[in-house]
Amino acid sequence: MIYNVCMIERSEYLKKLISFKDKKLIKVISGIRRCGKSTLLELFKDYLLKNGVKKSQIISLNFEDPDNEELTDYKKLYEYIKSKLQPERQNYIFLDEIQNVKDYQKAIDGLYIKDNTDIYITGSNAYFMSGELATLLSGRYVEIEMLPLSFKEYISFFNDNTDIQTRYRKYLENSSFPYVLQLNDEKEQIRTYLSGIYNTVILKDVVQRNKISDVTGLENIVKFMFDNIGNSTSAKKISDTMTSRGKKISNHTVENYLEALCKSYILYKANRYDVKGKQYLETNGKYYLVDIGLRYYLLGTKYVDFGHILENIVYLELLRRGYAVYIGKVDNKEVDFVAIKDGYTEYYQVADTVMGADTLDRELKSLNSIRDHNPKYLLTMDNIPNVTHNGIRQLYALDWLLDK
Repeated sequence: MIYNVCMIERSEYLKKLISFKDKKLIKVISGIRRCGKSTLLELFKDYLLKNGVKKSQIISLNFEDPDNEELTDYKKLYEYIKSKLQPERQNYIFLDEIQNVKDYQKAIDGLYIKDNTDIYITGSNAYFMSGELATLLSGRYVEIEMLPLSFKEYISFFNDNTDIQTRYRKYLENSSFPYVLQLNDEKEQIRTYLSGIYNTVILKDVVQRNKISDVTGLENIVKFMFDNIGNSTSAKKISDTMTSRGKKISNHTVENYLEALCKSYILYKANRYDVKGKQYLETNGKYYLVDIGLRYYLLGTKYVDFGHILENIVYLELLRRGYAVYIGKVDNKEVDFVAIKDGYTEYYQVADTVMGADTLDRELKSLNSIRDHNPKYLLTMDNIPNVTHNGIRQLYALDWLLDK
Protein backbone atom coordinates (compact mmCIF):
# COMPACT_ATOMS: atom_id res chain seq x y z
CA MET A 1 0.00 0.00 0.00
CA ILE A 2 1.35 3.42 -0.98
CA TYR A 3 0.95 6.28 1.44
CA ASN A 4 1.12 9.98 0.78
CA VAL A 5 3.88 10.91 3.21
CA CYS A 6 3.29 14.64 2.81
CA MET A 7 1.81 16.57 5.70
CA ILE A 8 -2.00 16.55 5.56
CA GLU A 9 -3.07 20.10 4.82
CA ARG A 10 -5.77 21.08 7.26
CA SER A 11 -7.18 23.41 4.64
CA GLU A 12 -10.28 24.65 6.47
CA TYR A 13 -8.30 25.61 9.57
CA LEU A 14 -5.50 27.06 7.45
CA LYS A 15 -7.97 29.24 5.55
CA LYS A 16 -9.24 30.61 8.86
CA LEU A 17 -5.72 31.53 9.98
CA ILE A 18 -4.95 33.16 6.64
CA SER A 19 -8.19 35.18 6.82
CA PHE A 20 -7.11 36.59 10.20
CA LYS A 21 -3.50 37.30 9.18
CA ASP A 22 -2.38 40.80 10.27
CA LYS A 23 -5.74 41.49 11.90
CA LYS A 24 -5.25 43.07 15.32
CA LEU A 25 -6.56 40.00 17.09
CA ILE A 26 -4.75 37.29 19.04
CA LYS A 27 -5.35 34.02 17.23
CA VAL A 28 -6.08 31.26 19.78
CA ILE A 29 -6.05 27.65 18.52
CA SER A 30 -7.58 25.25 21.01
CA GLY A 31 -8.17 21.51 21.00
CA ILE A 32 -7.22 18.18 22.53
CA ARG A 33 -3.57 17.19 22.64
CA ARG A 34 -2.17 15.76 19.39
CA CYS A 35 -5.08 16.90 17.25
CA GLY A 36 -2.74 18.79 14.92
CA LYS A 37 -2.38 22.29 16.38
CA SER A 38 1.41 22.37 16.08
CA THR A 39 1.22 21.05 12.52
CA LEU A 40 -1.27 23.78 11.66
CA LEU A 41 1.19 26.39 12.90
CA GLU A 42 3.91 24.84 10.74
CA LEU A 43 1.62 24.91 7.69
CA PHE A 44 0.84 28.57 8.36
CA LYS A 45 4.52 29.43 8.82
CA ASP A 46 5.24 27.77 5.46
CA TYR A 47 2.49 29.90 3.94
CA LEU A 48 4.08 33.07 5.37
CA LEU A 49 7.54 32.18 4.06
CA LYS A 50 6.14 31.51 0.59
CA ASN A 51 4.36 34.87 0.61
CA GLY A 52 7.14 37.33 1.30
CA VAL A 53 7.68 37.01 5.07
CA LYS A 54 11.33 36.66 6.10
CA LYS A 55 12.44 33.95 8.53
CA SER A 56 13.70 36.65 10.89
CA GLN A 57 10.14 37.96 11.22
CA ILE A 58 8.94 34.67 12.73
CA ILE A 59 9.40 33.94 16.43
CA SER A 60 8.27 30.43 17.36
CA LEU A 61 8.35 28.63 20.73
CA ASN A 62 6.86 25.33 21.89
CA PHE A 63 6.49 25.12 25.67
CA GLU A 64 6.49 21.34 25.75
CA ASP A 65 10.12 21.54 24.60
CA PRO A 66 12.44 21.35 27.67
CA ASP A 67 14.80 23.77 25.91
CA ASN A 68 12.21 26.49 26.50
CA GLU A 69 11.62 25.73 30.17
CA GLU A 70 13.28 28.88 31.45
CA LEU A 71 10.91 30.94 29.31
CA THR A 72 7.87 29.61 31.19
CA ASP A 73 8.30 32.67 33.43
CA TYR A 74 6.13 35.28 31.69
CA LYS A 75 8.57 38.14 32.36
CA LYS A 76 11.48 36.23 30.80
CA LEU A 77 9.25 35.22 27.90
CA TYR A 78 8.23 38.82 27.27
CA GLU A 79 11.81 40.11 27.39
CA TYR A 80 13.06 37.31 25.13
CA ILE A 81 10.45 37.95 22.44
CA LYS A 82 10.88 41.72 22.70
CA SER A 83 14.62 41.29 22.04
CA LYS A 84 13.83 39.35 18.84
CA LEU A 85 11.34 41.80 17.34
CA GLN A 86 12.26 43.37 13.99
CA PRO A 87 11.58 47.09 14.52
CA GLU A 88 10.56 48.04 10.96
CA ARG A 89 8.67 44.87 10.04
CA GLN A 90 5.62 42.90 11.06
CA ASN A 91 6.56 40.14 13.53
CA TYR A 92 4.70 36.82 13.62
CA ILE A 93 4.77 35.25 17.10
CA PHE A 94 3.86 31.57 17.57
CA LEU A 95 3.53 30.25 21.12
CA ASP A 96 2.61 26.55 21.24
CA GLU A 97 1.09 24.93 24.38
CA ILE A 98 1.02 28.29 26.11
CA GLN A 99 -0.81 26.88 29.15
CA ASN A 100 2.62 25.78 30.43
CA VAL A 101 3.57 29.44 31.01
CA LYS A 102 2.21 30.76 34.29
CA ASP A 103 0.43 34.12 33.89
CA TYR A 104 1.26 34.00 30.18
CA GLN A 105 -1.58 36.43 29.46
CA LYS A 106 0.51 39.25 30.92
CA ALA A 107 3.27 38.64 28.36
CA ILE A 108 0.70 38.33 25.57
CA ASP A 109 -0.94 41.59 26.60
CA GLY A 110 2.42 43.39 26.55
CA LEU A 111 3.22 42.07 23.07
CA TYR A 112 -0.27 42.70 21.75
CA ILE A 113 -0.14 46.46 22.35
CA LYS A 114 2.90 46.81 20.08
CA ASP A 115 2.11 47.97 16.55
CA ASN A 116 4.13 45.34 14.70
CA THR A 117 3.08 42.03 16.26
CA ASP A 118 0.72 39.33 15.01
CA ILE A 119 0.24 36.70 17.74
CA TYR A 120 -0.79 33.02 17.47
CA ILE A 121 -1.11 30.79 20.54
CA THR A 122 -2.27 27.20 21.14
CA GLY A 123 -3.48 25.36 24.22
CA SER A 124 -4.67 21.85 25.06
CA ASN A 125 -7.30 22.55 27.68
CA ALA A 126 -10.02 25.12 28.13
CA TYR A 127 -8.61 26.41 31.41
CA PHE A 128 -6.04 28.50 29.57
CA MET A 129 -8.95 30.41 28.00
CA SER A 130 -10.78 31.08 31.25
CA GLY A 131 -10.62 33.42 34.17
CA GLU A 132 -8.04 36.16 34.01
CA LEU A 133 -7.20 35.65 30.34
CA ALA A 134 -10.78 36.16 29.27
CA THR A 135 -10.90 39.33 31.37
CA LEU A 136 -7.50 40.74 30.38
CA LEU A 137 -7.77 39.99 26.66
CA SER A 138 -11.55 40.26 26.28
CA GLY A 139 -12.53 41.35 22.80
CA ARG A 140 -8.97 41.06 21.52
CA TYR A 141 -8.77 37.41 20.53
CA VAL A 142 -10.49 35.02 18.15
CA GLU A 143 -10.64 31.31 18.97
CA ILE A 144 -10.26 28.58 16.37
CA GLU A 145 -11.39 25.28 17.89
CA MET A 146 -9.55 22.37 16.32
CA LEU A 147 -10.54 18.70 16.16
CA PRO A 148 -8.63 15.61 14.99
CA LEU A 149 -8.92 14.60 11.33
CA SER A 150 -12.26 14.59 9.59
CA PHE A 151 -13.00 11.51 7.49
CA LYS A 152 -12.34 13.57 4.37
CA GLU A 153 -8.94 14.65 5.69
CA TYR A 154 -8.18 11.09 6.82
CA ILE A 155 -8.69 9.48 3.41
CA SER A 156 -6.68 12.24 1.68
CA PHE A 157 -3.62 10.48 3.12
CA PHE A 158 -4.17 7.43 0.89
CA ASN A 159 -3.74 7.06 -2.86
CA ASP A 160 -6.30 4.26 -3.22
CA ASN A 161 -9.75 4.87 -1.75
CA THR A 162 -11.82 2.41 -3.77
CA ASP A 163 -12.98 0.58 -0.62
CA ILE A 164 -14.39 3.52 1.27
CA GLN A 165 -16.24 1.43 3.87
CA THR A 166 -13.02 -0.28 4.98
CA ARG A 167 -11.38 3.15 5.23
CA TYR A 168 -14.25 4.29 7.45
CA ARG A 169 -13.89 1.25 9.71
CA LYS A 170 -10.14 1.94 10.07
CA TYR A 171 -10.92 5.60 10.76
CA LEU A 172 -13.09 4.50 13.69
CA GLU A 173 -10.91 1.74 15.10
CA ASN A 174 -7.45 3.21 14.56
CA SER A 175 -8.39 6.78 15.52
CA SER A 176 -8.62 10.16 13.84
CA PHE A 177 -5.49 11.55 15.52
CA PRO A 178 -3.19 12.55 12.63
CA TYR A 179 -0.02 10.73 13.73
CA VAL A 180 -1.80 7.36 13.71
CA LEU A 181 -1.60 7.44 9.91
CA GLN A 182 2.18 7.18 10.20
CA LEU A 183 1.84 3.91 12.14
CA ASN A 184 0.70 1.96 9.06
CA ASP A 185 -2.16 0.06 10.72
CA GLU A 186 0.19 -1.54 13.29
CA LYS A 187 -2.33 -2.34 16.02
CA GLU A 188 0.05 -2.54 18.98
CA GLN A 189 1.83 0.68 18.02
CA ILE A 190 -1.50 2.45 17.60
CA ARG A 191 -2.70 1.15 20.96
CA THR A 192 0.49 2.36 22.65
CA TYR A 193 0.12 5.77 21.01
CA LEU A 194 -3.53 6.14 22.04
CA SER A 195 -2.62 5.00 25.56
CA GLY A 196 -0.15 7.88 25.73
CA ILE A 197 -2.75 10.41 24.63
CA TYR A 198 -5.40 9.05 26.99
CA ASN A 199 -3.11 8.95 30.02
CA THR A 200 -1.70 12.41 29.35
CA VAL A 201 -5.13 13.98 28.98
CA ILE A 202 -6.64 12.18 31.98
CA LEU A 203 -3.66 12.43 34.33
CA LYS A 204 -2.23 15.81 33.31
CA ASP A 205 -5.14 17.86 31.98
CA VAL A 206 -7.81 16.46 34.29
CA VAL A 207 -6.33 14.90 37.44
CA GLN A 208 -3.46 17.32 38.06
CA ARG A 209 -5.32 20.43 36.98
CA ASN A 210 -8.36 19.63 39.14
CA LYS A 211 -6.43 18.03 42.02
CA ILE A 212 -8.54 14.87 41.79
CA SER A 213 -7.61 12.27 44.39
CA ASP A 214 -10.06 9.54 43.38
CA VAL A 215 -8.51 8.62 40.02
CA THR A 216 -10.36 5.29 39.96
CA GLY A 217 -13.68 7.10 40.36
CA LEU A 218 -12.80 9.41 37.49
CA GLU A 219 -11.85 6.49 35.25
CA ASN A 220 -15.17 4.78 36.07
CA ILE A 221 -16.97 7.91 34.87
CA VAL A 222 -14.82 8.03 31.72
CA LYS A 223 -15.66 4.40 30.87
CA PHE A 224 -19.34 5.07 31.49
CA MET A 225 -19.33 8.11 29.21
CA PHE A 226 -17.36 6.36 26.47
CA ASP A 227 -19.90 3.55 26.60
CA ASN A 228 -22.90 5.92 26.50
CA ILE A 229 -22.11 8.36 23.71
CA GLY A 230 -25.32 9.59 22.17
CA ASN A 231 -27.47 8.64 25.19
CA SER A 232 -29.34 11.26 27.17
CA THR A 233 -27.76 11.52 30.57
CA SER A 234 -27.44 13.62 33.69
CA ALA A 235 -25.16 13.76 36.71
CA LYS A 236 -27.89 12.15 38.82
CA LYS A 237 -28.39 9.30 36.35
CA ILE A 238 -24.65 8.63 36.26
CA SER A 239 -24.39 8.83 40.04
CA ASP A 240 -27.30 6.42 40.49
CA THR A 241 -25.83 3.98 37.97
CA MET A 242 -22.40 4.04 39.62
CA THR A 243 -23.96 3.57 43.07
CA SER A 244 -26.01 0.59 41.84
CA ARG A 245 -22.72 -0.96 40.69
CA GLY A 246 -21.21 -0.54 44.13
CA LYS A 247 -19.14 2.51 43.14
CA LYS A 248 -20.79 5.30 45.14
CA ILE A 249 -20.17 8.81 43.84
CA SER A 250 -22.11 12.05 44.45
CA ASN A 251 -23.96 14.11 41.84
CA HIS A 252 -21.69 17.06 42.56
CA THR A 253 -18.54 15.01 41.96
CA VAL A 254 -19.93 13.67 38.69
CA GLU A 255 -20.72 17.21 37.55
CA ASN A 256 -17.16 18.30 38.35
CA TYR A 257 -15.67 15.34 36.49
CA LEU A 258 -17.83 15.96 33.40
CA GLU A 259 -16.87 19.62 33.35
CA ALA A 260 -13.18 18.71 33.63
CA LEU A 261 -13.45 16.15 30.81
CA CYS A 262 -15.12 18.73 28.58
CA LYS A 263 -12.46 21.33 29.41
CA SER A 264 -9.78 18.83 28.40
CA TYR A 265 -11.61 18.51 25.03
CA ILE A 266 -12.01 14.75 25.39
CA LEU A 267 -15.81 15.09 25.70
CA TYR A 268 -18.20 17.55 24.05
CA LYS A 269 -21.66 18.32 25.39
CA ALA A 270 -24.69 18.97 23.18
CA ASN A 271 -27.52 20.72 25.00
CA ARG A 272 -31.19 20.45 24.10
CA TYR A 273 -33.18 22.84 21.95
CA ASP A 274 -36.97 23.09 21.88
CA VAL A 275 -37.74 23.36 18.15
CA LYS A 276 -41.29 24.64 18.56
CA GLY A 277 -40.59 27.04 21.39
CA LYS A 278 -37.18 28.02 19.99
CA GLN A 279 -35.71 27.78 23.48
CA TYR A 280 -32.42 26.37 24.73
CA LEU A 281 -32.87 23.74 27.45
CA GLU A 282 -30.41 22.87 30.21
CA THR A 283 -31.45 19.33 31.13
CA ASN A 284 -30.66 15.90 29.70
CA GLY A 285 -27.92 16.82 27.28
CA LYS A 286 -25.81 14.30 25.40
CA TYR A 287 -22.06 13.84 25.39
CA TYR A 288 -19.88 12.93 22.43
CA LEU A 289 -16.29 11.75 22.29
CA VAL A 290 -13.54 13.65 20.47
CA ASP A 291 -12.21 10.44 18.87
CA ILE A 292 -13.84 7.03 18.49
CA GLY A 293 -10.43 5.32 18.46
CA LEU A 294 -10.10 6.23 22.14
CA ARG A 295 -13.35 4.37 22.80
CA TYR A 296 -12.03 1.25 21.08
CA TYR A 297 -8.77 1.62 23.01
CA LEU A 298 -10.55 1.78 26.37
CA LEU A 299 -13.55 -0.51 25.86
CA GLY A 300 -12.59 -2.82 23.01
CA THR A 301 -14.88 -3.89 20.16
CA LYS A 302 -17.67 -5.64 22.05
CA TYR A 303 -21.21 -4.25 22.20
CA VAL A 304 -20.60 -1.42 19.76
CA ASP A 305 -23.73 0.56 18.83
CA PHE A 306 -22.81 1.63 15.30
CA GLY A 307 -25.78 4.00 15.14
CA HIS A 308 -24.45 5.97 18.10
CA ILE A 309 -20.92 5.79 16.70
CA LEU A 310 -22.14 7.33 13.44
CA GLU A 311 -24.08 9.92 15.44
CA ASN A 312 -20.83 10.88 17.20
CA ILE A 313 -19.01 11.23 13.87
CA VAL A 314 -21.79 13.40 12.40
CA TYR A 315 -21.84 15.61 15.51
CA LEU A 316 -18.10 16.31 15.23
CA GLU A 317 -18.40 16.96 11.49
CA LEU A 318 -21.13 19.52 12.04
CA LEU A 319 -18.85 21.27 14.54
CA ARG A 320 -16.05 21.26 11.96
CA ARG A 321 -18.37 22.87 9.45
CA GLY A 322 -19.02 25.73 11.83
CA TYR A 323 -22.46 24.86 13.18
CA ALA A 324 -23.73 25.29 16.71
CA VAL A 325 -25.20 21.84 17.37
CA TYR A 326 -28.06 20.92 19.71
CA ILE A 327 -30.29 17.94 20.45
CA GLY A 328 -33.77 18.75 19.12
CA LYS A 329 -36.95 18.37 21.17
CA VAL A 330 -40.29 18.32 19.32
CA ASP A 331 -43.08 17.69 21.83
CA ASN A 332 -42.17 14.23 23.17
CA LYS A 333 -40.00 13.33 20.18
CA GLU A 334 -36.29 13.86 19.64
CA VAL A 335 -34.33 15.03 16.61
CA ASP A 336 -30.71 13.94 16.74
CA PHE A 337 -29.29 17.33 15.74
CA VAL A 338 -30.44 20.89 15.25
CA ALA A 339 -27.56 22.60 13.44
CA ILE A 340 -27.54 26.40 13.36
CA LYS A 341 -25.14 28.64 11.42
CA ASP A 342 -25.38 32.25 10.25
CA GLY A 343 -29.05 32.38 11.17
CA TYR A 344 -29.96 29.26 9.18
CA THR A 345 -31.17 25.99 10.69
CA GLU A 346 -30.87 22.38 9.49
CA TYR A 347 -32.20 19.17 11.07
CA TYR A 348 -30.41 15.81 11.07
CA GLN A 349 -31.51 12.32 12.01
CA VAL A 350 -28.78 9.65 12.08
CA ALA A 351 -29.17 5.85 11.90
CA ASP A 352 -26.93 2.95 11.00
CA THR A 353 -29.61 1.50 8.72
CA VAL A 354 -33.25 2.16 7.86
CA MET A 355 -33.77 -0.78 5.50
CA GLY A 356 -36.64 -2.07 7.64
CA ALA A 357 -39.95 -0.23 7.13
CA ASP A 358 -40.58 0.14 10.88
CA THR A 359 -37.10 1.56 11.44
CA LEU A 360 -37.49 4.04 8.58
CA ASP A 361 -40.86 5.17 9.91
CA ARG A 362 -39.45 5.65 13.42
CA GLU A 363 -36.49 7.71 12.20
CA LEU A 364 -38.67 9.93 9.99
CA LYS A 365 -41.36 10.54 12.60
CA SER A 366 -39.56 13.27 14.54
CA LEU A 367 -38.46 15.09 11.38
CA ASN A 368 -41.99 14.93 9.96
CA SER A 369 -43.32 16.53 13.14
CA ILE A 370 -41.30 19.70 12.45
CA ARG A 371 -43.54 22.12 10.57
CA ASP A 372 -41.04 24.72 9.37
CA HIS A 373 -39.37 24.62 5.96
CA ASN A 374 -35.74 24.31 7.01
CA PRO A 375 -33.73 21.50 5.37
CA LYS A 376 -34.11 18.04 6.92
CA TYR A 377 -31.68 15.15 6.42
CA LEU A 378 -31.61 11.46 7.28
CA LEU A 379 -28.03 10.13 7.28
CA THR A 380 -27.48 6.37 7.20
CA MET A 381 -24.88 3.78 6.23
CA ASP A 382 -27.28 2.38 3.62
CA ASN A 383 -25.42 2.90 0.33
CA ILE A 384 -28.42 3.52 -1.87
CA PRO A 385 -29.21 6.33 -4.35
CA ASN A 386 -30.36 9.51 -2.65
CA VAL A 387 -34.08 9.40 -1.93
CA THR A 388 -36.56 11.87 -0.51
CA HIS A 389 -39.32 11.19 2.03
CA ASN A 390 -41.86 14.00 2.17
CA GLY A 391 -39.11 16.57 1.65
CA ILE A 392 -36.60 14.80 3.92
CA ARG A 393 -33.42 13.91 2.04
CA GLN A 394 -31.94 10.51 2.86
CA LEU A 395 -28.18 10.52 2.20
CA TYR A 396 -25.41 7.95 2.38
CA ALA A 397 -23.47 9.11 5.43
CA LEU A 398 -20.02 8.50 3.90
CA ASP A 399 -20.89 10.66 0.88
CA TRP A 400 -22.08 13.38 3.26
CA LEU A 401 -18.86 13.12 5.30
CA LEU A 402 -16.85 13.45 2.08
CA ASP A 403 -18.96 16.49 1.11
CA LYS A 404 -20.16 14.83 -2.09
